Amino acid sequence: MVEHVVHFAVEIAGLQGEVTIGLTSDVFADQKSHPIHPYMDRKSDLLLFLTEKKLPEIWIIEELHDRYGSTLDADFDALIVSEETFPVAQEINRMRRANNLPCVAIHQIRCVLADDGRWISSTRIWRGEIDVHGHLIRHTRE
Repeated sequence: MVEHVVHFAVEIAGLQGEVTIGLTSDVFADQKSHPIHPYMDRKSDLLLFLTEKKLPEIWIIEELHDRYGSTLDADFDALIVSEETFPVAQEINRMRRANNLPCVAIHQIRCVLADDGRWISSTRIWRGEIDVHGHLIRHTRE
């Protein structure tokens, strides 16, 4: 899914634009029901991914301490969100309007599905239901 989103972002921003990638902070991630890899590890993995794809260097990685990041006061043209986070994008636009800021275009992408047709998520991976590619993990009985 990340690769699809990255290419879509480049398409929207063009070579002259900037793409801000929101990456959840450790404190914000602690609200999850399961452990998440440390922020610096996730940031390193993301930077490695972007470098390996040889994409234009138009990226800004923003550490997110809440659902909104800098979208409520910064100059954004568009948001790329999943089905799961689409309501947050709508809320961002309501809040921007209330602050006399222009709304941003919302581009919704489909979540990547696992082999069982359900979303790939960190929660499902942590529970051992699926691997990072969405393949079901078969547990053998002892």
